[in-house]
Amino acid sequence: MLDFVKHRENLFQAMADNSVAVIPSAYIHLRNRDADYPFRQSSDFFYLTGFTEDSACLVLQKKQGQCRTILFCQAKVKEMEIWTGYRLGPEAAIAELTLDEAFTITELDDKLPEYMSDCDQVYAAWGSEKQWDQRLIDAIEKVKLKARTGVQAPTAMQAIEPLLHELRLIKGPAEIELMAKAASISAHAHQQAMARVQPGMFEYQLEGTIRQYCAEQGSRFDAYTSIVGSGENACILHYTHNDQQIKDGDLILIDAGCELNHYASDITRTFPANGIFSKEQKALYEVVLNAQLAAIEAVKPGNHFNHPHEAALQVLTQGLVDLGLLSGDVDSLIKEEAYKPFYMHRTSHWLGMDVHDVGAYKQDGEWRVLEPGMVLTIEPGLYVAPDDETVDAKWRGIGIRIEDDVLVTQDGHSILSFEAPKTVADIEALMAGQHG
Repeated sequence: MLDFVKHRENLFQAMADNSVAVIPSAYIHLRNRDADYPFRQSSDFFYLTGFTEDSACLVLQKKQGQCRTILFCQAKVKEMEIWTGYRLGPEAAIAELTLDEAFTITELDDKLPEYMSDCDQVYAAWGSEKQWDQRLIDAIEKVKLKARTGVQAPTAMQAIEPLLHELRLIKGPAEIELMAKAASISAHAHQQAMARVQPGMFEYQLEGTIRQYCAEQGSRFDAYTSIVGSGENACILHYTHNDQQIKDGDLILIDAGCELNHYASDITRTFPANGIFSKEQKALYEVVLNAQLAAIEAVKPGNHFNHPHEAALQVLTQGLVDLGLLSGDVDSLIKEEAYKPFYMHRTSHWLGMDVHDVGAYKQDGEWRVLEPGMVLTIEPGLYVAPDDETVDAKWRGIGIRIEDDVLVTQDGHSILSFEAPKTVADIEALMAGQHG
């Protein structure tokens, strides 16, 4: 079970004394006219509260060593609950969320100056939202008006991200358990797509297969917009139209993952629409798979964040030379970035509550050393543009990516998404079992 109180305690420890942190919830966003997008809570706000309502704000005050947690949320008004659903309300929130105080959100502007009085600095996500910047500045100005009474106003505006996001980068046992479950659900969803695909289907039908399976397993939301690219569409890195008909002989690249209680998974698999890799597809696929395996082996405490990328580049570039798509010395080609027409993105990113999760990738200008509790993706790929006349026509239009979610452990790593098949033999066997 996620320990939101512990998350706040950790943040309090990182905050300077005589300071205030202000963290707002997410907003409801309009989709079209009177229809809203489904609401998803701000990751930072949820990490500290577990509260899933909109129009709320968390205030953390650390004053003379004493820490107080204050929530501002929507009032419990029966007439509004009829229209928009149950609200916790300030009174119930204190016990339910283990808070010191709670008020209605309409009281925020009046009370913020009280919590800022005689505090030296204000932590917030300064620069993220102009309206919140102005709201906090207005509160500070109100405190300044009390100067003749001896009240001191904050003199420093501090970014909260370096403190809060460092905490989020290292996952605790409950977070890891959630992420492993999300990865397992998504891995089986990819199996469902492999089992269901038939030439003649549309990409969005496979997207629907994945979404339905994840929902049936308890996941309300995708972690991000799914990519289902068949044929040449697999060469478009962020292809999300998902509206083309799948042809016999196509490879299908699916980059999709579900979110479970605000924690993400992120898996990519590439497989043949007809269940059998062609000679060229298999050759490129094996290069990508070997690159991914080499990169995963580089995930361990003491290695830095860029080690997996370096391992992947070595294998990918050697493979491109072996297959005749590049020529020359491998180390020189890597130094010259000759691989970039075929592999133009990096191999990893942090994974957590956000699919591209928070946390610094470098410290003091150097790549960050991997530590137990970090989770990152490993996702090398090769993409041969359909109009690339520098290579033999047989390679053109093939796009491949293989991605897993990898946890850094005390003695190495653990692949959270291991249940998604990725060897040529396993993929073809699964698909033969369904289509045979």
